[in-house]
Amino acid sequence: MNFLRLTDTSHSHFGQAWALYEQAFPLEERRPLAWQRDIMPHAPYHFELILQEEALVGILLWWGFEEVRYIEHLATAPAQRGRGYGKRILESFTNRDARPILLEVEPPREEIQQRRIRFYEQGGFTLNHHFYQQPPYHPGLQPLTLLLMSFPEPLTPEAVAHFVNTRHPLIYRLHTSPATT
Repeated sequence: MNFLRLTDTSHSHFGQAWALYEQAFPLEERRPLAWQRDIMPHAPYHFELILQEEALVGILLWWGFEEVRYIEHLATAPAQRGRGYGKRILESFTNRDARPILLEVEPPREEIQQRRIRFYEQGGFTLNHHFYQQPPYHPGLQPLTLLLMSFPEPLTPEAVAHFVNTRHPLIYRLHTSPATT
């Protein structure tokens, strides 16, 4: 399994990766393509393809900051699901360096959300129950109330507030002006 970072949309696998992104996440949980193009060259943002012998296995879209790594989107290709790729991708990512990791999940109202949370818990993540909202990716949409999961330790309310105050402006509004931090 190889991880390949893209910094623009010209790679031959980008179209397939974008289709997976659109299939795997509802509109309110994904950014528009024009915004995606704008953020891809920024140093803290990583649009990674996961390839197995040049075949797209999945995508891992994440932000690397000094104090934390934030997984924004992780998806495996439908034809590859159930083969352990998700577990291997997550394990590889958690072992890359010692920085803590955050990610968002939907509240566990239905079986699919409960399974997703269990998947991350099996990978060593903790479900945190602090109030948290994801800002909207599209004009006219409301913020989404989600939960944060963290690795390797639970989050304090102060850590959540710090993430929201310092990182949300970059993650959710970076498309308005390039930055390298």
